[in-house]
Order: sequence, then C-alpha cells, then structure tokens
Amino acid sequence: MKIAEIRALSNEELSVELERLERHSFDIRAQAVTEKLEDPSLLGKAKRDIARIKTVMAQRARPRPSGTE
Repeated sequence: MKIAEIRALSNEELSVELERLERHSFDIRAQAVTEKLEDPSLLGKAKRDIARIKTVMAQRARPRPSGTE
C-alpha cells in the first residue's frame, strides 16, 4: 500500500486497515513457523504497511502549530 493511498483514508478506515494488517501479519508469522509460507517477503511488506499507517495516525493526532508565539 502506497503512502498516498494511506493518507487518502479517513481515521476510521485507517483503524480498520490497521486491524486487518495486524491479523494478516499474525497469520503470516504462523505460516512461517509451520514452514508453509510461500512468499517470505509478505511479512516485511505487512510490517512496513503497519508502520506507515501508524505514522499517518500519529501525524494526524499531533496538534498543528498555531504559528503565533
């Protein structure tokens, strides 16, 4: 998932997507343990997508500077 696609999502959609990716990441790790994982790069991709979503959520939660001091 590209960062532009992530930024286009609403906060609620980001939460849903984050939950889905975390479940997907768990499933991938379980497959890796049982040695049934066909594409090992999926785990890294899922981790990066999770990090991107958490970054965008943190940026949105941060208060904007007012510009006056």
